Amino acid sequence: MSEEHDPYSALRVGLFRNYLIASSLVSMGTAAQGLAIGWEVYDRTGEALSLGLVGLVQAIPMLLFTLPAGYLADVYDRRKLMMLSLAGATLTSLGLAAFSYHELSVNWMYGLLFLDATMLRMGGPARSAIMPLLVPEEEFENAVKWRTSLQQITGIGGPALGGFIIAYNIQAAYVLSAVSSLAFIVFLFGMQLPAAARSARGQMIEQVAEGLRFVWNKKILLGASSLDLFAVLLGGAVYLLPIFAREIVDLAPVGLEPEEALGWLRAAPAAGACVMALLMAHLPPMQKAGRTLLLCVAGFGAATIVFGLSQNFWLSMAMLALTGAFDNVSMVVRHVVSQMSTPNHMRGRVSAVNSIFIGSSNEIGGFESGLVAQLYNPVVSVVSGGIGTLVVVLAWSGLFPSLRTLGSLAELSAQRKKEEEAAKSAAS
Repeated sequence: MSEEHDPYSALRVGLFRNYLIASSLVSMGTAAQGLAIGWEVYDRTGEALSLGLVGLVQAIPMLLFTLPAGYLADVYDRRKLMMLSLAGATLTSLGLAAFSYHELSVNWMYGLLFLDATMLRMGGPARSAIMPLLVPEEEFENAVKWRTSLQQITGIGGPALGGFIIAYNIQAAYVLSAVSSLAFIVFLFGMQLPAAARSARGQMIEQVAEGLRFVWNKKILLGASSLDLFAVLLGGAVYLLPIFAREIVDLAPVGLEPEEALGWLRAAPAAGACVMALLMAHLPPMQKAGRTLLLCVAGFGAATIVFGLSQNFWLSMAMLALTGAFDNVSMVVRHVVSQMSTPNHMRGRVSAVNSIFIGSSNEIGGFESGLVAQLYNPVVSVVSGGIGTLVVVLAWSGLFPSLRTLGSLAELSAQRKKEEEAAKSAAS
């Protein structure tokens, strides 16, 4: 490690550090709620397809509302949008707790999940686009690494805590999510952001289309985002973990109840990602980011295949941890590419497009996994998804040569500034 590299540079910025802590609490609450939803729905229906429907009802708001939310993030106060979004999520989490306590129809649970996803979507692009305002540009890659580190630490704590909570009282997991969202609202209320350029309010459809054109024309951004879409779409094993914990993984040697095993299995990807994120934060910036991204997505697919074939608890845990480690590297590369390639006045709309690629792939991938598991079996669903991921990596390495040859991520910021200066000169 060179003397010039300070692995804690972003954490020395107080605004970013405090934001990171507050947002991590929300991530922990959301993870616990997600575990509880999957467990309760499968426990009450006994059908793999019901787990897929959990993903589908959360994916629909992603597809419907993310682009309008990106427009709002570019023309309105991003902090206030986040607060409104979190307020809605707080109410839906409390609603889930009440519906669960009274054992109302699972269809009502799906309806609340739809509303919950809608609320979160309205603040999602603002939450992504606000990140570059919290640290100097030269510290942004380091900030993303620490952000993913804390996300994964809370990702470990959330499912593990959720596994123990649902063993005693499943409604408490929903309440935990509501409390964490409320705490983030309180933090945001007192947060002061530096001034930054916004887009002028105008025709929403026209400005959303401008964001779509930007992503389409920026091939390196299009390649990184679409790679995640197709890879995760096919590799959505996480949604089937309640079935693996109940029926496939042999728990006798480890002496765990299925609820407890589910918590640990859900936490394993976050554990792997946490270790990788901490390692990356202490290493100098990547010099061959494009090749690293492709190799890590391929590793994600290979580990998914082994997990699908495994019945050993520890091997399954190890493979899930590897999927998290590989995904963390690709997450850092994708996020830096998205934000550093984009001027601030368009980051909300570009974040929205990127969110559709990433978020919808997770949720629709969950539906695809549940559907294939219902038609065939969970093992076929997971293994075929891993194979599909490897095929996507091979295809994308040929379709997007600019992604494959991407070097240092710092090059993206310098290139963006040149393009902005050229645009100003042309306008004058």
